[in-house]
Order: sequence, then structure tokens, then C-alpha cells
Amino acid sequence: MRKKIVFTVTNDLTYDQRMHRICTSLATEGYDVLLVGRQLPESVPLEGRSYQQVRLQPFFRKGKLFYLEYNIRLLFYLLRIKWDGVCAIDLDTLAPCFLASKIRKRPCVYDAHEYFSEVPEVQDRPLTKTVWELLARTLIPKVRFAYTVGPMLARILSERYKTEFQVIRNVPYAVAEFREPASLPSEPFTILYQGVLNEGRGLEIAIESVAKLSGVKLVIYGEGDLSEELRELAGRLKLGDKVVFKGKLPPEKLRSETPKAHVGLNLLEAKSLNYYYSLANKAFDYIQAGVPSICMDFPEYRELNEKYGVFHLLPELSVEQLTASILELKENREYLGKLRMNCRKAAKDLTWEKEEKKLLTFWQAVFTDG
Repeated sequence: MRKKIVFTVTNDLTYDQRMHRICTSLATEGYDVLLVGRQLPESVPLEGRSYQQVRLQPFFRKGKLFYLEYNIRLLFYLLRIKWDGVCAIDLDTLAPCFLASKIRKRPCVYDAHEYFSEVPEVQDRPLTKTVWELLARTLIPKVRFAYTVGPMLARILSERYKTEFQVIRNVPYAVAEFREPASLPSEPFTILYQGVLNEGRGLEIAIESVAKLSGVKLVIYGEGDLSEELRELAGRLKLGDKVVFKGKLPPEKLRSETPKAHVGLNLLEAKSLNYYYSLANKAFDYIQAGVPSICMDFPEYRELNEKYGVFHLLPELSVEQLTASILELKENREYLGKLRMNCRKAAKDLTWEKEEKKLLTFWQAVFTDG
């Protein structure tokens, strides 16, 4: 009989490329996979997948009441259905997964996409941070199987919570071909950001930097807590079509848009330990599209850049530093071309087709040794 695995997230599933890759790989391997998320008023109909998808419908949309309600709903849902293993994606769904696993006497896995108690959204809220950290210190040491997205974060989480974290990087599927650098228009010089528009992503600085440069265009794909604020900032600076907000785009369509940019952006504030030790999926998405990116000079990106030479590393997140970096990439086409060629070479190595082997080995161990 096929083993059934349930994955739990708090998003609405549509734009979660990472979970699509994970669930698809396990379903292809022969597992019965169910991905559980939540329904939002703006959610679009789910596409058919090789795995099952379910959206829970909480009344509250954000804040403490949302997390409380969603966790209760998720717990009762997990107790109503049959499964052989459950995987909590990040700390905000770990409690119901852990409790259900104890009641059912089935393995619980923890997938730490983030250093959750150190994300910017809770970092400056002492009480909220204390609650999440208490939950982490209570539950994570009791979870036998855990993994995360990068080696640096794996070492930190393993030491902090006394549970061994394995590394399964969030790299994209390989693409068959690349857009040649010569096919890109010389003007405007297009900067791309793809991802959530949340605090600590350096988006305000990116907009202010573009305002200081001629012949430069910033294209933003995504929405988030700062969506309205960022649009108002671009309006106040009278940037017109120099900054274009494209909203959310399904992963499949985004893959065809990314290669059209000259450079990608992956800007993070150093004050957040979650960001400082992160290894964002957009960094790999840019590489796979053959697009070099401006990344922070943080440990994981520095290590990758030493091996592949695909990033322009930013020593400090400021308008001055970012403006100078964009200008250097815009004017030094030989340097930009070298980075683009390096991306094409690195893309052959940094693929989900290779990384998924670690995932399959991991889950085999869960059901063999769990």
C-alpha cells in the first residue's frame, strides 16, 4: 500500500513553487501526497496536479487569531483523515502536526524554510517572538526528522534546537534553453524583483535607487504587506513606468518572464537573522533563467558566489550602494556578460532534478526508521 504524506502550509498553494516541486517529486516516486493550505478571498481556482490539494477556510485572515484558528482547524482536519506521515512547513503549522502525530503514532517531519522566530515580522515584537521561540524550543527538539534550505541555517538550527537538520535546497527545475544576452534590449536596463513584498526585502531602497538612475526600469512581480505602501512611494517619486508592479504571476508564467531582465534583485536586511542566514529560492530562480542578481554579501550567497561567480554582492543595503551597483552592471557590459555566462554554467548543476534525490532518500528514512 502506498504511504500517504500530508504537507501543511499557511498560504493558498497557487504560487508556492517550492511545495509544488516537493509534492510532485514524491508523487512521482509513488507516494500518495496531500498538500493542505488555506482559502483566501482572492484565491484563484487550483490547477490539477499529480498530488491532492485542499484549502481550509479560516474566518480570520491575519494576526494571532488567524494562527490560533488555523492551527485548530488543521489539527481537527488531520485527525479526520488517514495518513502515514505529516510534514509541517515552518513553525506556524508545527503544533497541530506534532499533536496529530502523537495521537496517531505516526512520524512528524519539520521543514524549516525559515528561521521563524527571527523573521522581521516578529523580530521587533518581543511578546510575539517569545511565544514563537517557546513553541520552537518545546516542539522542535522532539521532532526526529527535520530539514531546511541551506547548510548555514541547518547548522544553526541543529545547534539551537538539538535536532539534526538535513539540507534540501530550494532549487528550480532545469530549463531546456537560455535567452542569449545579445537578445536583450540595451534600454531600458531592466531590474527584476520576484517574491513577496514584505518588510526587510529592501524594496523601498530599490525604488529610491531607480529614481536616481536614467535608462533603468524596475519590474516587480508579487504582492504582500507592503504592496500599497510601495506603490505610493513610486507615485510620490513620480516614477511612472520606471517602476512597474505586475502583481502575482503563476510560477509557470513567471519562468518565462524572468529571462527578459538584465539583473535580478535579492535584497535583505542584515538585522534579521532569518535573512542573514537565508538562501532564498529567487537566487536560484535567477540563476536558472541565466540572469545574474544583486545579492547581499551574506554567508550563503558569498559561498555560492565563490564557487559559481553568479552574483554581484552588496556589502551594505543602502541607496548609495545599490545605485552604484546597478550603474556598474549597466555600464560594464563585459562584467555583466561574464556573470550571465556563469549563470548558464551554474544552472546545469543547481537543479531540482539533482536535489530531489536527497528528498527521496530523506522520506525513505522517515518510513524505514521512523
